[in-house]
Amino acid sequence: MKTLVIAEKPSVGRDIARVLGCQKKENGYQEGPSYVVTWALGHLVTLQDPEDYDKKYKEWKLELLPMMPERLKTKVIPQTGKQFRIVAGQLERRDISRVVIATDAGREGELVARWILDKAHCRKPLARLWISSVTDKAIREGFAHLKDAKEYENLYHAAVCRAEADWLVGINATRALTCKYNAQLSCGRVQTPTLAMIDRREQEIRAFVPEPYYTITAAAGGVTYTWRDSKSKGTRTFSRERAQAVAGQCGQGVLTITQVEKKEKKSFPPQLYDLTELQRDASQRFGYSAKQTLNLMQSLYENHKVLTYPRTDSRYLTSDILPTIRERLEAVSVGPYREAAAKARKQKLPAHPAFVNDGKVSDHHAIIPTEQFVQLTAMSPEERKIYDLVVRRFLSVLFPPCIYEETSVTAEIGGETFTAKGKRIVENGWRELYETEGGSSGDSREEEETASEPDVGGQNLPLLEEGQKFPGARVTVREGKTKPPARFTEGTLLAAMENPVRYMESNDSRMAKVLGETGGLGTVATRADIIEKLFNSFLMEKRGNEIYLTSKGRQLLKLVPEDLKKPELTATWEMKLTDISKGRLKRETFMKEIRSYTEELIEEIRREEGTFRHENLTSKKCPNCGKRLLAVNGKNAKLLVCQDRNCGYRETVSRVTNARCPRCHKRMEMIGKGQDAVFVCSCGHKERMEKFEERRKKEGKGVSRKDIARYMQKQKKEAETPVNNAFAEALKGIRLDESDESYD
Repeated sequence: MKTLVIAEKPSVGRDIARVLGCQKKENGYQEGPSYVVTWALGHLVTLQDPEDYDKKYKEWKLELLPMMPERLKTKVIPQTGKQFRIVAGQLERRDISRVVIATDAGREGELVARWILDKAHCRKPLARLWISSVTDKAIREGFAHLKDAKEYENLYHAAVCRAEADWLVGINATRALTCKYNAQLSCGRVQTPTLAMIDRREQEIRAFVPEPYYTITAAAGGVTYTWRDSKSKGTRTFSRERAQAVAGQCGQGVLTITQVEKKEKKSFPPQLYDLTELQRDASQRFGYSAKQTLNLMQSLYENHKVLTYPRTDSRYLTSDILPTIRERLEAVSVGPYREAAAKARKQKLPAHPAFVNDGKVSDHHAIIPTEQFVQLTAMSPEERKIYDLVVRRFLSVLFPPCIYEETSVTAEIGGETFTAKGKRIVENGWRELYETEGGSSGDSREEEETASEPDVGGQNLPLLEEGQKFPGARVTVREGKTKPPARFTEGTLLAAMENPVRYMESNDSRMAKVLGETGGLGTVATRADIIEKLFNSFLMEKRGNEIYLTSKGRQLLKLVPEDLKKPELTATWEMKLTDISKGRLKRETFMKEIRSYTEELIEEIRREEGTFRHENLTSKKCPNCGKRLLAVNGKNAKLLVCQDRNCGYRETVSRVTNARCPRCHKRMEMIGKGQDAVFVCSCGHKERMEKFEERRKKEGKGVSRKDIARYMQKQKKEAETPVNNAFAEALKGIRLDESDESYD
């Protein structure tokens, strides 16, 4: 008899098959003497569409809502039906005596496998493979210590509840808004509060009134001193008169050193990466989107097998990982990390390292390197950058703290107090990892800001003593203005989604605690997709690195029920889903509440009065149906889109490319198509496609026409990629009236 193993993706399945000795390759599975390994393609089974329950739901009508099937059913996804039949066929084999669930170790991974097993009516004994990396060693150890699948049944119930709740609330609310306001409007318990946070930030910026302030400095003996108010201890004043009076009192006076204080301080390394922090850093340093970083991480995890499971919300390791540290150090002892890894191996770990905490790890520990040998040359440049971030962060926690001497100097001029600070590195400790050539950041201060560490730079102070005097101090008054809150970038939006407490309208401390404990809006696995969906639905747009709401986004927030805009809704759901996964709450109880809430939500949408109008109609008409096109800003492109969702016509007006400007080296925009295309840079540089190809050929030193053609093909593929394919699928077949408008 044999054991069937179900992996989540083909790449992972093939790795497991190789370790288990399954050398016989078949269509959709591999077989060996004791095991058969097959795989899903992500989800093979999903919840049925509304029209699957009743054909009347093909038409989107407000009077048909809410749609409340007595029991939500599943169906095989048509696009992956072939692979489902292969998996189901293996489950039915008489020589298969048990099944090992080897999908991703988490809530969604559990759902992927259980829905397949349920749809295939499998009743065979189940075991669970629960591992955080897919190295050969991890796979072997995981199969040596398989878990009883019954331990994860509550996790499955929580996953089903999440999926069904999102179906009932999301689909019903989206249909209700779309039908009532005759526009393509989507909402959800995560995406809508995320939009609301951006809107609130925009309101804060619009309401902000800059206020002038003044700082006073004194230069003497090669040192710059900053004035400090004797009462408030602040370093600025909002009174011009006060600043001028202080400057007049101190100008060209004698600066006397009144106190010199030296303290030795320590700067500890930042915590290990979870996915959100890694996405933030990648956005800040390299301009990568959250989705791009996740995809790169997934490749490093699945294909290269050099990093552990990426979808983690923990920044700590469990104690059982400690014995593997040496092997992981040996694995990363290549290229720019060889010397640092050797030093780390010599370090003696404390009995209780700060980065180890079993209580702060739920499903998966922090992202760290695996024991797999690393081939840097096999990675793409983008993968290298992400890998570099993780490895240096991992090595840094194994290094001693940075020790520095901080000197604080207090001086007096004309009865006013001035201060200066200087810092001197005594021992670099972990900071040397960010000072070596080839590091992810050549600027240690940039790393410092990311790690939220104190600045260990500052002035190089000469030897100063108390009582020392410097006549003729040069006093200067500088005017500044207070700045409004910064607009969100993808990195800061991720941080806000992770910790949305300040955006709560209620002062409910319990809700705030729940949001903190459950990871905020969405999960580490879904936040990137949520952000992408908001861009692709044209609810928000990027200008440079900053995120702005579109007119469509602002109008949606006015029309959507208040509950769906609040982070508190997610807090409530996640709290109850956690209770379900722990066996403290019944699935039926939660779903009964969701059904009742859905009915209330739809009734509220019915009662509300409001209007929606497009503010981006152009004079250009659709070549297919003749209706006016809408001008929209995609994430990296400007497009013209037909207002009729059933038509689906779209054309790319311009797209940001990877081609660099020869003057300022910024990424250029490509306007037009084919040989008529023109590259345009914000600095004013323009060049036609012909000139661009000539320049690339000269600069490329051997770059062939084939390379250029490949590059252009990539750009064409990007331009043709559907901007909102998933949502368009969800809305296909809708018929409202002739004036129906679909995009904004």
